Amino acid sequence: MFEDMLKGRVAVVTGSNSGIGLGIARELARAGASVVLNSFTDDEADHKLAADLGQEFGVEARYIQADMSAPDQCRALIEKAGGCDILVNNAGIQHVAPIPEFPVDKWNAIIAINLSSAFHCTAAALPGMSDKGWGRVINIASAHGLTASPYKSAYVAAKHGVVGLTKVTALEQAGKGVTCNAICPGYVLTPIVEKQIPDQMKTHDMSREDVIKNVMLARQPSGEFATVEQVGGTTVFLCSDAAAQITGTTISVDGGWTAL
Repeated sequence: MFEDMLKGRVAVVTGSNSGIGLGIARELARAGASVVLNSFTDDEADHKLAADLGQEFGVEARYIQADMSAPDQCRALIEKAGGCDILVNNAGIQHVAPIPEFPVDKWNAIIAINLSSAFHCTAAALPGMSDKGWGRVINIASAHGLTASPYKSAYVAAKHGVVGLTKVTALEQAGKGVTCNAICPGYVLTPIVEKQIPDQMKTHDMSREDVIKNVMLARQPSGEFATVEQVGGTTVFLCSDAAAQITGTTISVDGGWTAL
């Protein structure tokens, strides 16, 4: 349905050499957008990933290294992209611990990468979007941007911040042809979620299967993980003309989690 819809548009997706970010980049490329992949590494495999993606969908695809914990690198990413019609702020990390035991360095890193990077990339991208009279800023928040869970203080705080940033961006850009929305996925089986499973097993003294069923998906009434393709498809929809008047809001892809 969206084939070639985004032809001529340049999409920058932060944190996109795996997981949700890569899934989003694939769906944007499928819709015809030129895509810029990003992560903090700069390996041959990263550049090959972009080359393979471009070849698969017949679009231009590049990989640009940038550390999303560094404000200057966030802004430089947009400049190096040479144009940004669609910005997907996806980069994120996670750490699980009770508040009294939460390491300060982990708190600082999560806030920097999950929240501040979205601010810096958005600030760098908005002038060009406003000049063109068209742009889409899509922030990948989380069900944890709308609700909370124990042991995830930094992540929940950052994702709530992303939702707030989304609203402010939308209001400032209203009437300029630029929209900003947040997608709030529930549990998607990605590398970041896989890394949480052992910690949750230890915390709850459960098997992997019981953690998935009784901890992770206990709040996801569908009983199923969302897929990266579903999050990517939602992103593409938000770039469509049908979504031109959808701005400053959240779209949950969480199997009913936030309906509870």
